[in-house]
Amino acid sequence: MGKRGNGEGTISRRKNGGWMAQYYVHTANGRKRKTLYGKTRAEVAKKLARALSDREGGLVFDAEGLKLREYLSRWLEDSVKDTVRNTTYERYEQISRTHIIPMLGDVKLKVLSPTHVRALYKEKLQTLSPRTVQYIHVTLHKALKQAVHDGLIPRNATEAVKPPQVRREEIRPLTPEQVKMLLDAARGDRLEALYALAVHTGLRQGELLGLKWEDVDLETGSLHVKRTLTTARGGPRLAAPKTKGSRRRVSLTRSAVDALRAHLARQLEEIDRAGSLWQENGLVFASETGEPLDRRDITSRQFKPLLKRAKLPEKTRFHDLRHTCATLLLTKNVNPKVVSEMLGHSNIAITLDTYSHVLPDMQDSAARALEEALS
Repeated sequence: MGKRGNGEGTISRRKNGGWMAQYYVHTANGRKRKTLYGKTRAEVAKKLARALSDREGGLVFDAEGLKLREYLSRWLEDSVKDTVRNTTYERYEQISRTHIIPMLGDVKLKVLSPTHVRALYKEKLQTLSPRTVQYIHVTLHKALKQAVHDGLIPRNATEAVKPPQVRREEIRPLTPEQVKMLLDAARGDRLEALYALAVHTGLRQGELLGLKWEDVDLETGSLHVKRTLTTARGGPRLAAPKTKGSRRRVSLTRSAVDALRAHLARQLEEIDRAGSLWQENGLVFASETGEPLDRRDITSRQFKPLLKRAKLPEKTRFHDLRHTCATLLLTKNVNPKVVSEMLGHSNIAITLDTYSHVLPDMQDSAARALEEALS
C-alpha cells in the first residue's frame, strides 16, 4: 500500500497486475470508501488527484443506487416546496408523477442519459402537445441541475437534448367594434366592470381578481397592482405578483372609473343583502358573499356565455382582452415602452416580440411622419 498523507487516499497494486486507489468521502449516510482502478500507477494517481479535488470542491458524485423516482421525490420536498408558488410546486409535482416517473422512475440517477431523455420526449409527443412536453423538459432540467449542484451526478442529461419547438400561440385581439359588442352585452352584468377593466387596463385575469379597493383611487383615476389571485389545489389564493415589473401603477380611463363606481354601488347592495354571511376581503371582484372568485368558474360560467350573447368568436379567451388593450394602444402609436410598463412585462423585448404583428403598420406610420417632417 502506497503511503500518503491523512485523507489523501491510498494507491496499491492489484493481484492481476493493475492498480487501484481508495479514498473516503462524506455522504448523507456517513463516511464512505470509494475505489478507482487503472492499468498503471500514474493513471490511478491522476484519477485519485481529480477525485480528491472534486471532493474538496464539494463535487462528490455519490448517487449509487438512487433511482430517479426517489430523487424527484426528495427534490420536490427539499428544494422546491416552500421556495416557489404553490401553483408552481403543484405543476412540477404533477409533471413528475404523471409523465416522468412512469417512464424513467426506475432508471438509476447516475446512469440517466440523453438517450433516456430523448426517448421520453418522443414517447410523450405521441399524445401530448409540444408545449406540454416542453414543460416536462423544464421540470426534469431543473431537477437534474440541482442534482449536479449537489454533487450527485457529474452532468445534466437534458442539456444534450433539444426540447420540442412550441408554435407561438395565436393572438386574437378584438377590434374596437367587437369591444363595443362585448361591453354592450355585459351591460348590467355583476362583473361588467371586470370586462371593462380588462380591456381598458390590460391587467392579467389574476391581477384583476386580486385587486382590492385599497389599491384603487377613483378620485385620481389610477390603481396599483400589488397582488394576483392564483388557483392552487386548496382553492383560490392571493399571492405577490410574479415579477418585479408586475408591481405597477396604471392610469384609468374615464370609462373604467365610471364602471368601477357603478360596481362599488352594486357591491355595497350585495353586502347589505348578505349581512353576517359577508366575508370581508376588500376585493373589488368577489363572490356575492365576499369570497375570492374562481378563475375557471369565470371562464366557463361567465365569460363564455357573454361571448355567445355578444355574438363574438367562441375561441376568444379572457386573456385576449389583455392582447386587445395592447394592440389598440400600439396601433394608436403609443410608445411601446409605455405599453410594456402598463402591461407589467419584465422588459420591452417581450412586448415587441408578442405584438410584432402590429409593428409593420407602426413602421409605415413612422415613415410617413418622417416624410412629412422633411418635406
